[in-house]
Formats: sequence, structure tokens, C-alpha cells
Amino acid sequence: MTLAVPPGARVGVVGDNGAGKTTLFRLIAGEVSPDEGEISLPSRWRLGYLPQDLVEVGDGPLLQLLKDKAGITRVEGELSEVRHRLSEPGTRPGERAGLLARHERLVHAYEALDGYGFEAMAAKVLNGLGFRREDLGREAGEFSGGWKMRVSLASILLSRPDVLLLDEPTNHLDTESMEWLEGYLASYRGTLMAVSHDRRFLDKLTTSTVEVSGAGARSYPGNFSQYIQKRSLELEAAEKAAREQQKEIARTVAFIERFRYKASKAAQVQSRVRSLAKVERIDPGDPSRRVSMRFPPSPRSGLEVIKAVGVGHSYGEKTVLSGVDLTVRRGERVALVGVNGAGKSTLTRLLSGREKPTRGGVTLGHNVKSAFFSQESSENLDYGRSVWEEIRNAPSPCTEPQRRNLLGCFLFSGGDIEKPVRALSGGEKSRLALLKILLRETNLLILDEPTNHLDMATRDLFQEALLGYGGTIVIVSHDRDFLDDLVTRVIEIREEKVRDYPGNYSYFIEKRAEKEARGNLPPRDGSPSEGASEADPRERKRLEAERRNRLYRARKKYLEDLGPLEAGIEKAEERIAAIDRSLSEPETLADPERIRNLLLERADLQKKLPPMLERWEELMGSLEEAAREAR
Repeated sequence: MTLAVPPGARVGVVGDNGAGKTTLFRLIAGEVSPDEGEISLPSRWRLGYLPQDLVEVGDGPLLQLLKDKAGITRVEGELSEVRHRLSEPGTRPGERAGLLARHERLVHAYEALDGYGFEAMAAKVLNGLGFRREDLGREAGEFSGGWKMRVSLASILLSRPDVLLLDEPTNHLDTESMEWLEGYLASYRGTLMAVSHDRRFLDKLTTSTVEVSGAGARSYPGNFSQYIQKRSLELEAAEKAAREQQKEIARTVAFIERFRYKASKAAQVQSRVRSLAKVERIDPGDPSRRVSMRFPPSPRSGLEVIKAVGVGHSYGEKTVLSGVDLTVRRGERVALVGVNGAGKSTLTRLLSGREKPTRGGVTLGHNVKSAFFSQESSENLDYGRSVWEEIRNAPSPCTEPQRRNLLGCFLFSGGDIEKPVRALSGGEKSRLALLKILLRETNLLILDEPTNHLDMATRDLFQEALLGYGGTIVIVSHDRDFLDDLVTRVIEIREEKVRDYPGNYSYFIEKRAEKEARGNLPPRDGSPSEGASEADPRERKRLEAERRNRLYRARKKYLEDLGPLEAGIEKAEERIAAIDRSLSEPETLADPERIRNLLLERADLQKKLPPMLERWEELMGSLEEAAREAR
């Protein structure tokens, strides 16, 4: 493989599962060494690598952990030690000169790490990735695997690397966090290489695409959609050329067979035999493009497939859902969306009957035959069987050839199907569990993140199969393009309630943006306020004006305190930076008394800043809460 990535490039890396995308990133990151050849990066370039697999983030409060990883805590400690020694009256002149030189180097290092603005930037990044204000002081080890991945991502972004390698960065993000990350990376000035099965993510952020395959790596100009167009044209041309070549080979073979035993044609026959042996067969392209994926026919269900009435659910003292009324009808394809922790997975478990709601009830309609998939479904596999035994023994009307075809679609082919289930990777087990569920004769599929371990080609085949599915679908997915082309209805879970949007994902985004621009996200399900807004435009305007006034009064109360506080924080941070610069100047270095006074002033400012920042966080939280209440 030969690959050159220029500085500032924004590269999407694509290829089938197992093609080597993750291995390429590990080679660039230096986690593994190449068997041959070499990988080089410019000297002193910092590299940030987010692996696809979950990693341990370390111990300590979240914000402090990020400071530790950025190297800021270490520099602060050394600066504190040097300043303490400089303030001691008995320090000898020769030692003082060495300490001052070291102090200057440390100040430059601190500025290079953006030490003065780090905490504010960390809070901004963590907020964008979905963390709450109160999470900043929480122990990092307490977070779940998906949230630990976000901690790793935040740490990498805050390290301001020159090269950023992101392997499936959206796997553990909700839609709002993905959109924030896209905005952040759009302004990133370094070199970006990303592996992702989220087409929208690649289209927005990349300007070139590298296809990794067994043949090596090949670069294409343009984002993912432009790559698909170019690749499609190449495959069509290859197929056409392969067909023409086969025709020519057939004519040559026919000539050889016809005149093989005629002495007068012997020289011509031998010439064509030799030329035929030298022909390089044209590869007609990826055969997976011609594979189709079909699921068993669905028996007809009643019109109402799922009915939830007054559903509420709590885990201990934490309420996740409250007062949910929901009806899903035959043939609908429904997406459940919301931020991480909003209750999407909880709702899928309640609708599928895996859990019973704390309040209210869920009923399935007449003749409903359901199947449920989640990331935990792989635990239901028989680890003592082979892949083929697990699929062959799965209850299904599918024939053996159909089962083998579906195994191929889900990236199990050749000797893979004889592998023991226990030897499969986590992603392979997840794909096998999904396939086993889809083999059943059902008319209701409830799917929680089914595309997480599918490559692009399999995802497309899976989407086609779902579009042709004769039953009803309820699905959770962070793949926005997948949802956009698939669903006919979106249900957003927000603040324990559900809000209904009759359309695809783009329709939902458009309507939600309109509501947020108006400053309200009104309750749905025919509430009096919504009924009035639809029936009487004047009443709607009056209600919206009331909401705006409530929001204005609430915001004004906190903004009056927030402005002076932000000015005070900015003034203190600027003064600290000025003191640090002064401590590096020759005239200051010659005056021990001035050094001592500046260090005392700096220590006083450093003591005042934390309570000011804490108050700022409180006011911002109150402002957000006031905005929610005003809605």
C-alpha cells in the first residue's frame, strides 16, 4: 500500500469490514509496526487517535482528568514550585537566574497548551458532546462505556493535534452531539482522517476519499457521495469491458476449437492460443452490488400494532419517561430519536415487552409477531455452535440457499461460517444476532442501533430489505441518512415526553428547527395550547407572545448578573496572563521584591477565579432551566 496525505487534507477512509481501515489507522498512530515499508509524519507533529474500541480513560474528576491528559496539571505544578522558590528570600543569585529561565520556558509551554483558557474550552467541548454542568466534577470511571468514549474524544480534541484520526467517532454519539462535532471539525485546521459509516458526516467534513481493499489504497477527489458516483461509473465501465472481453475470448476459443485439427490453420490456431494465455482478465467489479437481501414474508397484523397509554418508567428515583401515549399502526416505519439518556432504548424495551412500565401499559395488536434487536442480543447466541449451525437451526421459513445468501450479505462467507460463535469479535456476534432475528417470520421489528457493525455495502442492502419489509418497524439509529430514506414518522423523546413528527428525518429536523426558532417546543397529542394554535391564529399569536415574555423576563434576571461576572472573569484571566508575561521580562527579573508582589497578586487571583467560574456555571444552568420552563 502506498498513500500520501498532504497537510490540511480532510480524508474519508472507506472499505469493506475487514479491509484494513482500522489497521491503517493503528499503523499511522504507531500502535503496530508495518511488516514492510515505512510510515512517516512531519517531526514534532502531534497526533490524536480515537480508536473504535472502548478504552479506559483513567481515574479522577472529569475536568481534572482532561487537564492531566493535556499536560496542563504538570506544567501548573512545576510553575507553582518555581514561583515558590523564587519568592523565598534566601535564594542565591545564581540559582535565581536558573529558576527565572525555567519559569520563562514553563510560561511559554503553558501558553502553548492554552492553559489560561483550557477550562472554559473544556467545558464548551464537554457540553457539545452531551455532558451536563454537574458532570465536570464527576469521577471519570463512573461513566458508561459510550460516555467514556466521549471523554476520550474530548481529550483528543482539547489536545489540539496536528493530525486527527477518528475511527467511527459517531458510534456513541446522539444526533445533537454529532451535529456539534461536525461544526467543531469544520473549523479544525489540521489534517483529518475519518472512518465512518455515517454518510452525512463524511459528506460534510471530507474533501477526498481513500478506498482501502485487499489491493491496497486508492484515493478519489471529493467527499463520500462524489466517491460513490465515480466508483459507480468505474464499476459500470469495468463490467462493460469485462463483457466485451468475454465475447472476444469466446470468439477466440470458438476459432481454436473449429480449426484445431486443420493443418492450414495451425499457425493461426497456435498464435491465438498463445495470445489467449496472455490475456489479463478484467475484474468486473464488486459482486456484492448484485446481491439482494430479502426477509421472510410478513403475516398481516391488525391496524393498531402497538398502543401505549399513560406509560411512565423510572429506574430508582430517576424518571425516564412520563405520560407517554403512543399508537403505532400497521406498515409505519417509526424512528425514535433524542439525546443519549433521553429514554430511546428504554422505550424500545417497553414496546417490545422486555420490560414492564412503572406506570401505564403497552399492548400489542391482533396477530402481531414481533422481534427485538439491541446491542445485548448477541448474548442470546449459542456460543457452542458454529456460525452456520446457529443460522441453520434458527426458526425460519427461509431455505438453506436463502440462509447462506443472507450470511454472505452480513459478511459471513467461505470459511467464516464454520467459525465457532465464541471466537467471533463483538461486531461479528452483533451482526449474527441481527441476522438470526431477521430470519424469523414477523410483522413487527423493534431495532435498537442495528447498523452499528455494518459496513456501507451491507447497510445499503439492509436498508433495501427494510424498505421491502411487509410489516411495521420501530427503530433507533444515529445514522441520519439511513433514517431519512427509511422512516415515515419520527418520535422525539425530550424531557420525559414524546413529540410526534409525521415525516422522515429531514422533515423532523426542519420542524424542530422552526419550533426552536420560535422559542417553544409545545406539547403535542392535542393539548389545549396546540389545539388553540391550530384553530385560531390570533390565539396562537397571543400564546406565543406570552411564552416569549416569560422567557425574556427569566433571561433578563440572570443576564443582569451574568454580564458583570463574565467581565470579571475575563479581567482576572487577562491579569494573570499579564503577570506571567511580566515575570519573564528582564526588568522584573532584576527586582526580587516586584517578583514577590506579582506572585502574591497572582495567587490571590487564582484563589478568586474558581468561585467566579462556579457562579458562572450556576447562572448558565439557571438560564437554561428558565428557557425550558418558559416553553
